[in-house]
Amino acid sequence: MTALERTILHCDLDAFFASVEQLDDPSLRGRPVLVGGVGARGVVAAASYEAREFGCRSAMPSSTALRLCPHAVMVPGRGARYSELSRRFMAILEEASPLVQPLSLDEAFLDVTGSLRLLGDGTAIANDIRRKTLEQLGLVVSVGVAPNKFVAKIASDLEKPDALVRFESEGLARRLAGLPIERMWGIGRKSAESFRTHGLRTFADLQKIDPDHLVSLFGESSRRFHELSHGIDDRPVVSERTSKSIGQERTFSEDISDRELLGDILLGEVEQVAERLRRAQAKATRVTLKIRFGDFQTITRSRTVDQPTETTRTLWELARSIFEGWCLEGFQPVRLLGFSVGGLDRSGQVGLFEQSGSDRDRVIDETTDAIIERFGTSAISRARAVRRGSDPAAREK
Repeated sequence: MTALERTILHCDLDAFFASVEQLDDPSLRGRPVLVGGVGARGVVAAASYEAREFGCRSAMPSSTALRLCPHAVMVPGRGARYSELSRRFMAILEEASPLVQPLSLDEAFLDVTGSLRLLGDGTAIANDIRRKTLEQLGLVVSVGVAPNKFVAKIASDLEKPDALVRFESEGLARRLAGLPIERMWGIGRKSAESFRTHGLRTFADLQKIDPDHLVSLFGESSRRFHELSHGIDDRPVVSERTSKSIGQERTFSEDISDRELLGDILLGEVEQVAERLRRAQAKATRVTLKIRFGDFQTITRSRTVDQPTETTRTLWELARSIFEGWCLEGFQPVRLLGFSVGGLDRSGQVGLFEQSGSDRDRVIDETTDAIIERFGTSAISRARAVRRGSDPAAREK
């Protein structure tokens, strides 16, 4: 390993929600399990591997999933339990490195470069994480080991479930070349059809195409695919303790055209980002909405606030205003929706006019955070999506 080469792990709990249900209820083990809501607008949040054999997947209407697999067991989901196990999982990861970047409740990146001398190589560290997760939590985690984040994430998903896959830097582009286009981060099943119509079926095809021609076909954001197809990704693993921004985004398996549903999802993102912001003892001076469409065009809308804030209501009002403004500009179906805060102020100072005007909001937030800490993120929420009993944006793993 050269002086500049990193060792990055991507750790991903297999079928997390469904696996937890099977862990806690032995009668569900080996059976197809669907976690989500029922009714006209019920959506599958997670499907066990037994259910996936019948074509069931996350973000699918529950009615469709039950038609595909009539004998599946549908359970509503238990946010408190998932959050509890997620915290314990992240604690296991932090034993291997302080550089842990959570992506969701059930997956995270780790930069273990600084831990190699003490804990062994990336494979040894990955095996230790897998052993501890199984022994302490009763859950199975797939791990990808690679020189960067993009390849680590691909590696963890290649042989799921219960996988450990390592990619070395030597011959990296050659090893990636045979992967189908669907493996590219950001290209889903529907988008892949557009790529295939232009003769782009594998990473090798992306490696050969001129980046400017790629941009002419799919827009500026697609330029990145050329670099990624060669395994080039310099993004650092950033711990929230030192990050300059905190955000959350969801990529949907199919474009969502329901504005109300998108609003619910955005509200859930705002709530989680706000709670993480307060946990980091920081306030935000800028909020940003990120929207990506099926053709990979990506737009962002930002707004700066007069006073640094960490209250959920203020952040939601800003996010909602930006979202509704964009809808008026010309709504179109959304493939990715994200919310982030930046310009973080960690000074702990309170503005002259801020405290009296937001005391009630602060009390509400403190109470909400206490409930989340004890019972989990789904125990209390302003979001209608949670009341429906599912997260339609959950991504299948």
